[in-house]
Amino acid sequence: MDRRQRYREQTRDEAKRIALEQLAEAGPGGISVNAIAKRMGVTGPALYRYFANRDALLTDLIEDAYNDLADTMQAAVVHRAGSATQMRALATAMRAWAIAQPHRYLLLFGTPVPGYEAPIETLAAAHRSMTAVLATVGEDREPANRRSTLYRQLGAWGEKMQTGELTPKQLHWGITVWTRLHGVISLEVTGQFTLTGVDPELVFKAEVESLVAWGERG
Repeated sequence: MDRRQRYREQTRDEAKRIALEQLAEAGPGGISVNAIAKRMGVTGPALYRYFANRDALLTDLIEDAYNDLADTMQAAVVHRAGSATQMRALATAMRAWAIAQPHRYLLLFGTPVPGYEAPIETLAAAHRSMTAVLATVGEDREPANRRSTLYRQLGAWGEKMQTGELTPKQLHWGITVWTRLHGVISLEVTGQFTLTGVDPELVFKAEVESLVAWGERG
């Protein structure tokens, strides 16, 4: 990488760091390319050479967050054997990532940003964390010819995701893991458990064990 390329990457990284600070302070609506440029001591038009507009910057932040989450989830299971052990490790890593940086978690899974439509390239990054979940799926000991609308749709989704030999029943388990874990995490990071007096970590662990038990039934 030559000097110009290094400077470009350094400038982009600094801009994204400041954008994450804005995100943590005021949410996606608080991200301003002009304000970032001012913090960096450059003009707005100068920074627009690195990000075409605010949406381009948001797209970079979203891709980075999806990939960081996927890396975290994959690293949690890489040296673990058995679907139940992998499932527990993956869920724990997923929750820890969200709690440590709720602003990034909510950028991915919170309220959609008004006026922003994520481009197709963010899907590949999003699929990585779902692939990590599906990698923990246990054996389907009772394969069935499921003809319900849900199972047909799950089969089509599996083909799109290139999940290989996973059955619709296994895909059902995978997508249920995804939705139930995100349900508890989303409520926790937005403070919805505060008035209940219930420890969200205990709720989360109970949900994980429920999913493990379902997966082990096959």
